[in-house]
Amino acid sequence: MVYSVSDLRLPCSPSVYSFNQSSFNASRRSSSFSLLLKKDLFSRKIFAQKSSYDSDSSPLTVASKKVLVPDDQGEGASSLTDELKSPSTISDDTQVIHDVESEEMEDDTEIEVEEQESVPKELSTPLNRKIITEKSEAKPRTIPPPGIGQIYEIDPSLLGFRQHLDYRYAQYKRMREEIDKYEGGLEVFSRGYEKLGFVRSEMGITYREWAPGAKSAALIGDFNNWNPNADIMNRNEFGVWEIFLPNNADGSPAIPHGSRVKIRMETPSGIKDSIPAWIKFSVQAPGEIPYNGIYYDPPEEEKYVFKHPRPKRPKSLRIYESHVGMSSPEPMINTYANFRDDVLPRIKRLGYNAVQIMAIQEHSYYASFGYHVTNFFAPSSRFGTPDDLKSLIDKAHELGILVLMDIVHSHASNNVLDGLNMFDGTDGHYFHMGSRGQHSVWDSRLFNYGSWEVLRYLLSNARWWLEEYKFDGYRFDGVTSMMYIHHGLQVGFTGNYNEYFGYATDVDAVVYLMLVNDMIHGLYPEAVTIGEDVSGMPTFCIPVQDGGVGFDYRLHMAIADKWIEILKKRDEDWKMGDIVHTLTNRRWMEKCVAYAESHDQALVGDKTIAFWLMDKDMYEFMALDRPSTALIDRGIALHKMIRLITMGLGGEGYLNFMGNEFGHPEWIDFPRGDQRLPNGVVITGNGYSYDKCRRRFDLGDADYLRYRGMQEFDQAMQHVEEKYGFMTSEHTYISRKDEKDRVIVFEKGNLVFVFNFHWNNSYFDYRVGCAKPGKYKIVLDSDDPLFGGFGRLDHNAEYFSFEGWYDDRPRSFMVYAPNRTAVVYALVEDEPKVVNDLELVEIPETVKPAAAEPVKESEPDEESEPLDS
Repeated sequence: MVYSVSDLRLPCSPSVYSFNQSSFNASRRSSSFSLLLKKDLFSRKIFAQKSSYDSDSSPLTVASKKVLVPDDQGEGASSLTDELKSPSTISDDTQVIHDVESEEMEDDTEIEVEEQESVPKELSTPLNRKIITEKSEAKPRTIPPPGIGQIYEIDPSLLGFRQHLDYRYAQYKRMREEIDKYEGGLEVFSRGYEKLGFVRSEMGITYREWAPGAKSAALIGDFNNWNPNADIMNRNEFGVWEIFLPNNADGSPAIPHGSRVKIRMETPSGIKDSIPAWIKFSVQAPGEIPYNGIYYDPPEEEKYVFKHPRPKRPKSLRIYESHVGMSSPEPMINTYANFRDDVLPRIKRLGYNAVQIMAIQEHSYYASFGYHVTNFFAPSSRFGTPDDLKSLIDKAHELGILVLMDIVHSHASNNVLDGLNMFDGTDGHYFHMGSRGQHSVWDSRLFNYGSWEVLRYLLSNARWWLEEYKFDGYRFDGVTSMMYIHHGLQVGFTGNYNEYFGYATDVDAVVYLMLVNDMIHGLYPEAVTIGEDVSGMPTFCIPVQDGGVGFDYRLHMAIADKWIEILKKRDEDWKMGDIVHTLTNRRWMEKCVAYAESHDQALVGDKTIAFWLMDKDMYEFMALDRPSTALIDRGIALHKMIRLITMGLGGEGYLNFMGNEFGHPEWIDFPRGDQRLPNGVVITGNGYSYDKCRRRFDLGDADYLRYRGMQEFDQAMQHVEEKYGFMTSEHTYISRKDEKDRVIVFEKGNLVFVFNFHWNNSYFDYRVGCAKPGKYKIVLDSDDPLFGGFGRLDHNAEYFSFEGWYDDRPRSFMVYAPNRTAVVYALVEDEPKVVNDLELVEIPETVKPAAAEPVKESEPDEESEPLDS
């Protein structure tokens, strides 16, 4: 049975609780003041007023009078007498997979879906949410029902683990059915932000908060002078606290835009003031430690209105990973506006078609890189206002760039003051209780994905950023930690299926991932979801309808680790077969995003590829007016080759962290002070310096520095991929992995890639195999002087194929392969004129450095030390 209270549908087993009834005092204090935001100006000083309340004041007293709550459509007061029936938790214990009567996916040839006799009354649209309809973006409001599951046809080797997989799929189908039954479907369930948190209607503001552990609650803030006795909340049987604030006599809202707000609760742990869990904006005032929730509801004329439709999803995804705060060449925290005006045009010029933005969700600790989230629905206030972020995304769409958000649903900050930890004074509110709710390495809290309200919260959060801010998809962080009870800690995944399908798997978490992918792709078929998984979980990128987890891409994390492993070796110890195996070791029909390095490799304590290659020589020998060194020549050559072969063989998508395209020197170190550990050890900080927390784009733009050549090569690489689409070519063939010559040759579509990793040997009349007959020409040459090379190839030369099998190819042609170069040859007849309805961008000419022969390196013998030691 389903009971509806003010259109809030809550599920589950019978309950003895019911809503209380009472009436509100319609009068409001006219003395409430607002800290209003200007449309084009943001400063945290506007929130700098000190709080006038005392957190240590006496416990609250909940009024016993009955309450009538006006509905959200402003049609008067609706009686809240119906008894709600909802589970607070689906399951908390480790799942028992044996002895379960599971539904077998292959046998479910028909799924019965119970149709609703009548569609529930539409939830009211808050006044501060503007619905924009675009002809080019028809958004379906329904999500397809579960499919029959075809993973055994895709991968027959999974049949040996059918009991686990059938159980997992049965759990997913059960959740879909219960959400349909009790909540009106996943589409409605994922709009929790329209009922919980602050919801504005014509009559006033309703505030609801799920805090079952609280004994009493009151809404406090600037609007009521932080008086804990002014606006006392009422609780229903599911632990949802509620209050309605009618408009002032002049029709203005009871809580002015820009006001600071918190919820004060009497909890088992004592009196606690918390930022509302569904808050849409929070700010740390200068000189204060805790954050304050901000009621963000600007006047209509100040709200940002999107002007541009979402771009179409590209076939080949080329991602520019970025962080707004550290995107300035200056030692400062950059803004959404500056990123929009300065960085987005750079991304477009470089040829990337997607930007992945880190640290969007509010995080009180800046040095966490945005991964210790405190306020899940609030964009980080360090960089500007919510409308500033919307303007950034709209500009990206105007440039044809997808905007992906690095979303964190794998864990949450353990910050008790600002975040969800101990929100209602209990350990197991949003998280697992005890040690299972703690991540020992990340020092953070772990969600209980078996909790009904946690599912509502996280699913709604994933939808919120797509709906409100028009993000185009997500990179889900820390998915490996979610999917396994051991969180992947000290576990070496070998590919054995027993590692993925057993008692170590957190089925609740996997079902959540299936639900969130189901919801995202159902509502936004063009949206992109990428999962950060190092384990190689089979079925990870198979659609949910077929029984998979449902991601579009998996981050191919092993590639970056392999490059670091290789860079620690001497050149003569590099194995061509090992490189190729790592790049191509991925599951059939499951797409990957490849990268040679991401933000992880740039963090303090690690090294970027450029720094591994060139080390301290980067400080003195990167100027073109100074002689180079053997280490610099080697480093620049290999930096280009590593990136191109990673893009060519590593996956169907490619990712680069900002600045690494030109070999950004040094590392990333966020401003931080000294830290004293519980054992007394002191970790020295950096004096809160921003010097290493910025991106020196000026280095890549300077035509007198060698960084410019690496940036030009990366730009050319992106544009060649845009032109030929080689990452997603159906034809891929690796014809040569020569350990003696140190040569790798492969075909992608009608392109032939030739890599010569030898440190000394160049090869004249080197024969390479090909599939199609005809004339080939050079379309990308890492040795071009424009790219900091030595100009040893003639780009006007033509290469004609001749018949005869070679390297298992029906044809071949002869090339010159200089040492440490990567060259791409294209079949002339296959040269496209237009790609994706966009004119090809001409790669700009720059001042070319004079060609010079590379610094000669001696032939190392087996006993010699590495050249860069």
